[in-house]
Amino acid sequence: MFISQVYKGVYEGWKYILGFFVVFVIGAQVIGAIPFGIAVIMKSIKDEGDFNMSSLDDIYTLFESNTTLALMLIPFAVGMVILFFWMKYIHKQSFVSLTTARKKIDFKRVFFAFGLWATVVIAMTLIDYQLSPENYQWNFDLQKFSILLAIAIVLVPIQTSFEEYIFRGYLMQGIGAAAKNKWVPLVVTSLIFGLMHIANPEVEKIGYIIMVYYIGTGFFLGIITLMDEGMELALGFHAANNLVTALLVTANWTAFQTNSILKDMSEPAAGYDVLVPVLVIFPILLFIFSKKYQWNNWTEKLTGKVINPLEINVISKLGEK
Repeated sequence: MFISQVYKGVYEGWKYILGFFVVFVIGAQVIGAIPFGIAVIMKSIKDEGDFNMSSLDDIYTLFESNTTLALMLIPFAVGMVILFFWMKYIHKQSFVSLTTARKKIDFKRVFFAFGLWATVVIAMTLIDYQLSPENYQWNFDLQKFSILLAIAIVLVPIQTSFEEYIFRGYLMQGIGAAAKNKWVPLVVTSLIFGLMHIANPEVEKIGYIIMVYYIGTGFFLGIITLMDEGMELALGFHAANNLVTALLVTANWTAFQTNSILKDMSEPAAGYDVLVPVLVIFPILLFIFSKKYQWNNWTEKLTGKVINPLEINVISKLGEK
């Protein structure tokens, strides 16, 4: 089982609490933010302190958007490096066992989920563009887009992978081993994942109803991880979601404001686009994945017990005696 992979390393609850703080807070939020801080200081010196940075909108006015995007994504790369070494030297657990219950990472699964969701996102955007062209502005600039493409291809998958490894990997395995079941880590990691997005500008613009989408996405990613006994599908889906969106459409009220192909000029509102993915599209994707990978025994895989394989071996040997 995926969560039971935690027992291949050194499992101690306090190390997971400390690890989340070291990797996510100190690593990504503090050390990872140093390049951004240096850039702001240099900008301050250059402009003689004549700028204001009280909100995310102000941050986007400091630098060209490609520069801002790179500075915003670097912390996730730093966090990923620190997580790798934390797993290796503190938990003594391999990154493969943090990723999947399979003997090796199945990249075919990653690419399938990526391709499927990228196709869906592009199709929905093109349909909306055809139905409401007045809501979009052509934003394509070859030079700026080329730089965006290079930054996005390298850093966006790292950003999404870091989030997956923290929530669907590190925390799900750690909480699952502590709770001795699967439903607690599924619920807790999904809620934390959703709430971590509460500071996004989309929440301020649309309202707290959008948290249904963020938390719902957390549950979707958690379900496919537990059902598939690995994070590969979640890694592919998350990377496609952020990468395609960053390249295809931007808006003045989103977390990623990029030199994308299109710019959404419509006034955002909490409508079907918040609920349809969670209530319609995600269930369809679950059906597709379940048929392709022959998922079964849903209740056990989503709510069953987490058992230490070493305990099973001991019980088996005692039974033989």
